[in-house]
Amino acid sequence: MPEKGCKVDKQSWEIGVVELFYPDLAAAKAFYQDFFGLPVDREDDTSVSFVIGELVVILLTIDSARELVEPLSVATSGSGARACFTIGVADVDTVCGELAEQGFKPINGPVDRSWGPRAAYFADPGGYVFEFVTRKPD
Repeated sequence: MPEKGCKVDKQSWEIGVVELFYPDLAAAKAFYQDFFGLPVDREDDTSVSFVIGELVVILLTIDSARELVEPLSVATSGSGARACFTIGVADVDTVCGELAEQGFKPINGPVDRSWGPRAAYFADPGGYVFEFVTRKPD
């Protein structure tokens, strides 16, 4: 069977930037600062970026997002969860405890998943979900 997909060397591929779309950029910025404790990397009138490890997360206004994805439309944050980003941590219960002390409540968990990890899920103002996981020892 012939190989499917792009033939370019995939070993050199990396995801270094994620762009997320928000109707209220100020609320999204505050969430990242308060929830993750991250400093702003760069900022202008239509975007703000943060660095998580080696990943740059750029928060964009809806108008800026439309420009990027047209002719597609930008889904609204109220239409349900739009993506889930997984963050591996040493102890999901400790992370949840620290976030709870700051007023952040998980939408789900912490719970032991049948496929292995212990996980908890939090939603941000744009409808994106962040999953914190701790892998169980084999």
